[in-house]
Amino acid sequence: MSLSEALKDESKQGAIVGDAVKLVDEEVAAKGGISGFAVRKGYDAVKSIKPGFVQEVVKKLLPEFAGKLEPLWEEGKKGGAPGRFMQDNKSRVADALLSVTDAKIDSAKSAVVRSTYSMLRGSAKKNVEEAVPRLSKLVEKYDV
Repeated sequence: MSLSEALKDESKQGAIVGDAVKLVDEEVAAKGGISGFAVRKGYDAVKSIKPGFVQEVVKKLLPEFAGKLEPLWEEGKKGGAPGRFMQDNKSRVADALLSVTDAKIDSAKSAVVRSTYSMLRGSAKKNVEEAVPRLSKLVEKYDV
């Protein structure tokens, strides 16, 4: 079962969304330095819009993210190590995921979300690349 298929299973969807939100929380918390401070503050600003906002966005975007990740995951499975493949191709993974958010941001209703995304977009690829090891584990967990 692929991640996309698992997301369609209501008995699994909540756990997947929860794991994805945890992944985002952990990645944000792990950011250091001045740029990490900006990421953490931007994330806090977005979370303060309304309780559950991050979970809501993750739930909405996960099917598209899964659709972008699965071809890379399948390519890695052919070599026998999809997690390693994704880590070795973290730039491709980041580009695939950011193509989803880039396409969505203009229609975001919240000016705070749009401005925060705009402010952080320059460092987004690096941040997504750094998340690939955790992301690989999440995909692997649900690729049964």
